[in-house]
Amino acid sequence: MSGAALNDTARRRLIRFGIGLEAITLGWNVVGVVTLAVLAYTSASVALLGFGLDSLIEIGASTVVIWELTGTGEQRQRVALRLIGVAFVLLAVYLLVQAGLALLTGHRATPSPGGVVWTGATAVAMFALAYGKARTGRRLGNPVLVTEGRVTLVDGILATAVLVGIALDALLGWWWADPLAGLVIVVYAAREAVQIFRGDHD
Repeated sequence: MSGAALNDTARRRLIRFGIGLEAITLGWNVVGVVTLAVLAYTSASVALLGFGLDSLIEIGASTVVIWELTGTGEQRQRVALRLIGVAFVLLAVYLLVQAGLALLTGHRATPSPGGVVWTGATAVAMFALAYGKARTGRRLGNPVLVTEGRVTLVDGILATAVLVGIALDALLGWWWADPLAGLVIVVYAAREAVQIFRGDHD
């Protein structure tokens, strides 16, 4: 069912559901920014620091989508998509620089049990939210919600990569696994940004 085939009642219900998904994402990431700042500081983990930035970017992206869903007009939609594209670019650039520096300098993080717990829980939550956003966005015919769902998917993938990096560092002493986890998402984020700026939002 596309956005054009929905009656007004169904459309309003889906919009409320979409806003609800974004509100959950927003709340989770607000808590995440604080949690990850503490964990990154205590463990000196580049991956956790990068993941904290990702959470901050996700806050911005969720706010953009809520703004777009509460209004109308193609201009608002175009602005929202471009802002999400900028979020992808910022994430890719930051992770590339930080992880690259960590690998070049041989930076070693201290494995963090708290990081394992938070990133594991976040991975599960973000994958579930990404699925809900993609499904709801397609039913509404709303490319902004669909595209931001991919930001949330990136969050889940990055959480998984960080979790693997922390586990490999803790279990095998592979210090390079932590910054390498930060590089996992760079190509994906860059590709998403390019697609947005080219106008490919399917």
